[in-house]
Amino acid sequence: MSKLLTTSLGRLRIIGFIEGISFLLILFITMPLKYMYSMGEPNKVIGLVHGLLFVLYIYAVMQVSFDKKWNLKKAFIAILVSIIPFGTFWADKKLFREEA
Repeated sequence: MSKLLTTSLGRLRIIGFIEGISFLLILFITMPLKYMYSMGEPNKVIGLVHGLLFVLYIYAVMQVSFDKKWNLKKAFIAILVSIIPFGTFWADKKLFREEA
């Protein structure tokens, strides 16, 4: 685990995993609570955390793309998958692991 934290790619993989989990929590837990049971507070809390993680993810993608000299297409795909459910998990498997 500590080795992952020492490289920009390792940090991206960790942030991507956590960001992906937070996105799924919003989609499958807090949004149904909000709209089916009028419980908006969990959505606000997880939404705030997810927003911060999303910004960190974008920053980490930009950092890795500069460090690893990714072409624009690869960086764009890494950013694009963050708005697709399960996308960051796909990116970890297909984009980030091949770099590691």
